[in-house]
Amino acid sequence: MHTSPLSPADTLRWYIAAGVDEVIGEQPIDRYAQSAKPAAKAQGAAPAAPQQPEQASSAHLAMAATNLAELKAAMEAYEGCNLKRTCQQTVFADGDPSARLMIVGEAPGADEDRLGVPFVGASGKLLDRMLAAIGLDRTQAYITNVVPWRPPGNRKPEPAEVELCLPFITRHIELVDPAVLLLLGGASVSALLARTDSITRLRGGFVDYSSPRLSRPIPAMPTFHPAYLLRTPLAKRDAWRDLLLVRQKLDAAP
Repeated sequence: MHTSPLSPADTLRWYIAAGVDEVIGEQPIDRYAQSAKPAAKAQGAAPAAPQQPEQASSAHLAMAATNLAELKAAMEAYEGCNLKRTCQQTVFADGDPSARLMIVGEAPGADEDRLGVPFVGASGKLLDRMLAAIGLDRTQAYITNVVPWRPPGNRKPEPAEVELCLPFITRHIELVDPAVLLLLGGASVSALLARTDSITRLRGGFVDYSSPRLSRPIPAMPTFHPAYLLRTPLAKRDAWRDLLLVRQKLDAAP
């Protein structure tokens, strides 16, 4: 059966009866043809969020520090290392920054993280006895770590984590400018001396440490970490010999 098309007035009355109460657009839209095209940006969509400024690199922050206070502030402001998200605080250093002996360990443990001071647990007590054996104490040395934030579970820092922290410890040594470095454990030795040899092979002699802002190389003594000595008491004899060499080097230094 043929039906005549509705007049515009009849069409409008039909729309009203069907519940249509607003007009979306003045022109009809072919939705089938539109779906075949790539989606266009919606009108009135919220503008993209502005890109956040890039986090300053550890190298940039470290190089900008002109004293230890600025270096500590830079380390505390740095957010590029995941270790900082799991630790309690930044463990910066302990002792006298004008001391001729600077001691560099690996990373803080649980006690160090809680107190904010390096080497205060069982390893720290042994380190105190080691220093006393050559006539020194914490007021006559300067103590820090390659990594200033405690790894979860006291695990060994990952190479990538050490790499991020390396500019900070490099600048730390440059600012302190000690006469002698004592490097405790394989992590500090490999990071600062770029050597892959084991501590057993490297200990017993000095290796020169250099960096761009030092006026001269610093003699560095690799030796066993106190934590290792607690587990391996027989190695204390070799560590004692290393400390005697450190004492001799300090006495000979101007």
